[in-house]
Amino acid sequence: MAGGRERGSRIQRPWSVYRANTFELSSEMIGLALAGNSQDPDEPVLEFSVTCTDLLTPALDRKPNSFVAVSCTTPPQAFWTKHAQTEVIEGTSNPIFLSSIAFFQESNITQQTQVKLAVYDVKDRSQGTMYMLGSALFPVKELLQERSHRLQLELRSAENQRVGNVTIAAWQMEERADQRMSVGRLPDSINGRTMLTVDESLTESMGVRIKYASLCKDTLLRSVFGGTMSRMYRFPTTDGNHLRVLEQMAESVLSLNIPRQFVKLLLEEDAARVCELEELGELSPCWENLRRQIVSQYQTIILAYQETLSDLNDYRGPSFKASNLKAERKLEFMPTNLHVQRMRVQDELGFEHTYDVITIGAPAAHCQGFKNSGLRKLIQKFEEAKKHVYEEECSALSSSQSIVYIPQDIVRAKEIIAHINTLKTQVSYYAERLSRAAKDRSASGLERTLTILADKTRQLVTVCDCKLLASAIQALNAARPEYIASKASPSADSEQVVLRNDQDTLLAKWTGRNSRSSLQVDWHEEEWEKVWVNVDKSLECIIQRVDKLLQKERRPSISSQDSGQADLQGGASKKGDGKRRAFWINPDSFSQDSPSSSSSQPPPAPSSPSSSPLPSSSSSPLALSSARPPSPEQESYGSPIAEEAYPGEWSEALYPLLTTLTECVAMMSDTAKKSMVFLLMQDSAPTIAMDLSLQYRRDVVFCQTLTALICGFIIKLRNCLRDNGFLRQLYTIGLLAQFESLLSTYGEELAMLEDMSVGIMDLRNVTFKVTQATSSSAPDMLPIITGNRDGFNVRIPLPGTMFDALPREIQSGMLLRVQPVHFNVGINEQQTLAEKFGDTSLQEIINLESLSRLNSYYEQFKEVLPEDCLPRSRSQTCLPELLRFLGQNVHARKNKNVDILWQAAEICRRLNGVRFTSCKSAKDRTAMSVTLEQCLILQHEHGMAPQVFTQALDCMRSEGCRRENTVKNVGCRKYAFNSLQLKAFPKHYRPPDGTYGKVET
Repeated sequence: MAGGRERGSRIQRPWSVYRANTFELSSEMIGLALAGNSQDPDEPVLEFSVTCTDLLTPALDRKPNSFVAVSCTTPPQAFWTKHAQTEVIEGTSNPIFLSSIAFFQESNITQQTQVKLAVYDVKDRSQGTMYMLGSALFPVKELLQERSHRLQLELRSAENQRVGNVTIAAWQMEERADQRMSVGRLPDSINGRTMLTVDESLTESMGVRIKYASLCKDTLLRSVFGGTMSRMYRFPTTDGNHLRVLEQMAESVLSLNIPRQFVKLLLEEDAARVCELEELGELSPCWENLRRQIVSQYQTIILAYQETLSDLNDYRGPSFKASNLKAERKLEFMPTNLHVQRMRVQDELGFEHTYDVITIGAPAAHCQGFKNSGLRKLIQKFEEAKKHVYEEECSALSSSQSIVYIPQDIVRAKEIIAHINTLKTQVSYYAERLSRAAKDRSASGLERTLTILADKTRQLVTVCDCKLLASAIQALNAARPEYIASKASPSADSEQVVLRNDQDTLLAKWTGRNSRSSLQVDWHEEEWEKVWVNVDKSLECIIQRVDKLLQKERRPSISSQDSGQADLQGGASKKGDGKRRAFWINPDSFSQDSPSSSSSQPPPAPSSPSSSPLPSSSSSPLALSSARPPSPEQESYGSPIAEEAYPGEWSEALYPLLTTLTECVAMMSDTAKKSMVFLLMQDSAPTIAMDLSLQYRRDVVFCQTLTALICGFIIKLRNCLRDNGFLRQLYTIGLLAQFESLLSTYGEELAMLEDMSVGIMDLRNVTFKVTQATSSSAPDMLPIITGNRDGFNVRIPLPGTMFDALPREIQSGMLLRVQPVHFNVGINEQQTLAEKFGDTSLQEIINLESLSRLNSYYEQFKEVLPEDCLPRSRSQTCLPELLRFLGQNVHARKNKNVDILWQAAEICRRLNGVRFTSCKSAKDRTAMSVTLEQCLILQHEHGMAPQVFTQALDCMRSEGCRRENTVKNVGCRKYAFNSLQLKAFPKHYRPPDGTYGKVET
């Protein structure tokens, strides 16, 4: 009988509100219910839907445009506090409101809380004129104690006249009872898909059947995101059920944290470049003047970074930058209005689905302005200026024998410096490791470390063995004051390296009868060859010595005489090797005559080598005056006395050789690095001011883009921590990051689009590495950036339980790449002007480039990964078809073709990507885009009834989180549109009346 009543009530009830529980609750149970789910602050402690019937208006010729405002008061509070309101539903006396009224833990409601429902009739939405039709009151206790958790109240006007009815139906109590199923009782499979057991430490909410990470409760996410706003909705489905939708918006502490780290890295990088220039040593007057000019430019930019870092460290405002501060110089590295927009959908079975979009104001250098265009054109102008300088130099010097470096040489020089810095450090580190292994007499450690040391040393020698380095060293020597070719050079009287002191052509010039090619065989190159061959030879001596020590350890019966003979024969065989010849030189006299091979004595072994640290690899070359590998004839280790094993024997045997290797590596590295720095100085000199100005703008834009990317990476990784398909895709082909922008290609927004497109493409130089956090405190969960402009790495710390869930490849520190794509479609009235009178070519180029990269990413996926790595979709369109449709739209040249954005977004979700949405300030057009995307997902993936699509869209735009975003930014609860502007907008991007007006953007 009860079941019959239930079915009957369902038929008569509005379809957005149905079903109710039929058990009574005691006061204790009510109190427990209102305490909420302590495991999940995203869950409301009370949620109810509202409908009205038979609303009356004074004017009989017009039906009301109504909404319900909800206020509450809890004794002893003596005043009403507005809590929420529904959307406006036009032209009906029986409105069914889709936005439900939710009370979360922070609401602090009790059984005694009184709730007032005031129903308003909006006469003119654009002007905001309205009057109250009537109101009704009820206590929370009454709603919860009612058997069906459903109240029907009369609405009374101010004159106490009946003006209609209001129905309240609570949802939360019944669903919480349904959801108390334990994890152990979960089905093994759902829709044919195997369900893995859930680790309780990984789910912060046990009240849902599919695990998700709460923005408010999750250990990782709450350390990154904060200030969460929530809105609840109930949307009907095509099969008569309902969808429970939680919309959330949160800001991120990374908006400030990442710029602080990033600017500090830039400051260190540019300060290091100044140091490198200063360390070049004494230069002739014209080169010295040039160096001073370059250093002066760098010092100016360093000062700007110092001021910015100081401003960021002193900043004490909210953890997001409001849109009206986007041109604030002190905050220019911070992203504008950065938030995560989340939609959680719970279907009739109780399964959760989470969709996240990062919203950010278009990354651009607003403080620097857009009069001189954006980054794309500025980079093009800079490259043209460099090309012009290069052509002028080639023309002016075509008749001379000067050294002119081609652009590829510049790229190679930067690579050489990076390799030298890395390998020099590694060689020094493994030399120290080898010394420790010798001290511990660890044969296995000695062999293992020697293999790595040899590999790193040979890599360094290979890097330094190139003609570019030899010519650069010669040019640097030519730039020394009053430099004259060494007397060791043939025909010194007729061949000299001199400087042209005119400021127009500051070039080291080789004069004389020989051509440019003669430099390849001159004595300078021979000297440089001696340096890197010495490193190679030092390594060979260490390998021989280690082999001898290990042989002696394994075969102690070998006589001292045999051992000594083997050593001598080994040395002789090496000396007889005709492929390479070792020149043991005195580093003090590198620019003088080469010393004879017997002019210096081997360094004496220290009295206690096992306790003496190895010299640093950065020690001065002056300390190398006696550094050369000792010959076997000069050593005493083969003597009968030394053959007896004693503590420290291995250390004493290897210490001199390791010292020599370390010092030779230091001399080679420093010489090579200085020559490359000098080469880069020559290249950058003519355009240094333009270069640094452009770099500063690029840094600003990239920092904003990088911050958004890190937010997106963290939330995606956390959501998919148990998705083995995604994790495999992540470490195999990288993360797809899809940026959507709604900027016009007209006026200032065209330059913003140029900035943004460059910032997004620069993300290809970013890698991620996941590490285990040292503790669960919030500061230890924040990402850490390392690297420089050639490549940044972001370390993402995870709590131990989360880190343990990762595959071995990611746990071992594999670098995770990013594949950014960017699609733009302008939708406002300025885009109309661009389409009719301006130029849309930039938008077309950006979309075509990204289409190509997106297709390439999918092709990589198909080559190495199975389809079941991807999430399931209810869509009947397969990915190849979607990509084909996207390609057709990108090539169609159709005005305001927003299908490009919809299809690109769906492809991104289907490929496990991260979504980003932008407009000028991420406030107005972005709000239209993300709410539309949410409704499209609800309809296509969750079966939301199509007849409520428009109502649901208006509901989210009028009462959802994005409306509150306008308040956070400009203090006004309106989107910054006017009626004339909206006529140019595509239909689905227009907000409901009454939600927009003229406000500051």
